[in-house]
Amino acid sequence: MAAATATFTPEVIWAQRSSLTVAEKNTLYVTVLQSDVAKESLKLDLTPTSLTYKGVTNKGKEYTFKIDFFEEIDVANSRHIHTDRATECIIRKKELKEEFWPRLTKEKVKLHWLKTDFDKWVDEDEQDGPAPEPEYDPNMMSQFGGGDDAGGFGGIDFSKLGGAQDLSGLGGMGGMGMPGMDMTGGGAGLEDDSDDEDMPDLEGENPKAVPSEPVTGEKKKSPIEELD
Repeated sequence: MAAATATFTPEVIWAQRSSLTVAEKNTLYVTVLQSDVAKESLKLDLTPTSLTYKGVTNKGKEYTFKIDFFEEIDVANSRHIHTDRATECIIRKKELKEEFWPRLTKEKVKLHWLKTDFDKWVDEDEQDGPAPEPEYDPNMMSQFGGGDDAGGFGGIDFSKLGGAQDLSGLGGMGGMGMPGMDMTGGGAGLEDDSDDEDMPDLEGENPKAVPSEPVTGEKKKSPIEELD
């Protein structure tokens, strides 16, 4: 009798937005931080009540999880982006509400692999600022269940989310670095332009750079409910 194949759970981070009047603002941002999963090895199943993920890495390790949502979501207006670094899901909530969901999951359970996405999270009274930009090239965004391989946001209007962004410059940035960066050396740096001459020092200029003072800040507190 063959032994059962071991499966693992990837790290998942999430954030959200809400609105009583604008559907595009009722959004969940769920990102699976699992790298080296080929597109053909990825299986995503989004239903009105749940998200199921299964991915097999290039080394043959299988990662899987299922999330039952706190409330229903709108599958038709949800999208995802998959790269060799992660899978980002932009999921539309079904019911328009002014308040946030108290948690992502239906049941009040503590999942060690589910955490807050502090890069996208804002407090409920501060969500009128700019919307989170996609982590990767938006042209790679696809509709759940297929049918939107040509790219596009499929109904998600980022200008209505509180901050119109020019996303045209994001193409090709998914893990490839900025144009003009030398990634072959010990550190990434700007390419040297041999046509440019060194600029002379300004009169009275201190040639030694003055280090900037470190900025300290308060530790962010997770908005996800903690269980007793």
